[in-house]
Amino acid sequence: MRFLLAAGVLAASCILRAAAAIPDKIYGVNLGSWLVLEPWMLPAEWTAMGGETCDSCGDCIGSEFALAQKYPDTVDRLFEKHWSTWFTQYDVNQLRDAGINTVRIPLGYWIIEQLVDRETEFYPRGGIRHLQNGLKMLKEAGIQAILDHHAPPGVQTPNQAFTGHCTTDVEFYTDYNYHRALVWTAVMTTLSHLHPDFASVFSIEAVNEPIMDASQTPGYGDFQKNFVEVIRAVELILGIPVPGLKLDVQTHTSNFTSALSTAAGASRIFNDAVKSALLEAVPILVELGWELAIPTIFNFNMAAAPLRNSREPLVTSFMDVNWQYNNPSNPADAQIGPQGYDNHLYYSFGGVADANPDAYLASICNLQRVENDAAVGDSPLWFGEWGLPTQFDATDDFLFKWADAQKLAYSKGKGWIFWNFKVEISEQAGDLARQWSYLEGLNRGFFTADPSQLHDPNVCAPYVYSTAS
Repeated sequence: MRFLLAAGVLAASCILRAAAAIPDKIYGVNLGSWLVLEPWMLPAEWTAMGGETCDSCGDCIGSEFALAQKYPDTVDRLFEKHWSTWFTQYDVNQLRDAGINTVRIPLGYWIIEQLVDRETEFYPRGGIRHLQNGLKMLKEAGIQAILDHHAPPGVQTPNQAFTGHCTTDVEFYTDYNYHRALVWTAVMTTLSHLHPDFASVFSIEAVNEPIMDASQTPGYGDFQKNFVEVIRAVELILGIPVPGLKLDVQTHTSNFTSALSTAAGASRIFNDAVKSALLEAVPILVELGWELAIPTIFNFNMAAAPLRNSREPLVTSFMDVNWQYNNPSNPADAQIGPQGYDNHLYYSFGGVADANPDAYLASICNLQRVENDAAVGDSPLWFGEWGLPTQFDATDDFLFKWADAQKLAYSKGKGWIFWNFKVEISEQAGDLARQWSYLEGLNRGFFTADPSQLHDPNVCAPYVYSTAS
């Protein structure tokens, strides 16, 4: 690092800090297809917006990028309607009543519009206000939030609509796009600590589902370290204690953008990649401070700032080391302060277990991912994406067991976050919601009314001595 121990004083170093915190056990859902739209989850709406469906999403208008490029004059209006209707107060109330305590919010880098190169990149504008409003509703409902950088600049995985641009041209793993992702991180960290509506945010996730082959993700290990350091730098400049670390410069101001400029320019404990990201975040934060009416950016001593209420450092989070192969970097090596790890497990895509009910249950009931990750320092681990879909025609009776068994396995770690909170219910979507929607699964009884409970606590008893697939 990089961060050196040094005496330092910040004008607001005695500030107390906010209410967001990682739950003792996570019972969560993803707010997928809200601020990063995935056409397969809402086919009728996507078609009505002017989108298309095809076997390979890059061959048609199959992503936000493609739609914005095709309809530049109307795309903002189209997405304004989508953002306003896909996730609403009604949904928040349903999640609260279902006992959900956490949401993971997939975000694209383009939500910070200043990071988009409008000559070559095409995305809708206006999403940040909807994130602001959604977080306010979640805060009022007592639901904690993870901000997930689901679609970073340059595309991190080929041929996936969840990256925002379905393409084979993967360019995230470059200095230019790592830099843009770090600027995004600095902005989101600042908002999480200073914007009252962001007070329920307890974690920022660096990147969703990078390429699994680590030989194809050059520089990713250094990015992991810089990601953590950007977050901790913002927190140190705000006077938020980071265990074992102190700022090495004095900033005699409560104007955060001024403090950020001073510290990033004069400090010797930040490397150049971190300092350049912090400095580039300054004008963006000034713009957002006025656009979103965030006076705390200009005076973080104000009582409205979340960090006034016992705010802890954010939990940095990553896909776990075992997500990748071919000698991947271990994100545990980047840890400074609280950190968590995310694993995704979908049986429906194959390669996990034979396609029959007994093989699925034998596999999940003997799952060792929590233990394997803990052995290399990736703990606490939560399962940030999973679902009920299978490679075979599952009966309702099986789905009761399948829901129970997965919840039981994932609760051995820090908990679980289902994909997704809902999907479209339409003729075009067919019965998609049966296995992909938490709220529909709850309505059908596959999930218990209390997410911490199981229909059958002994669901794994016949399988625990079987060989896991």
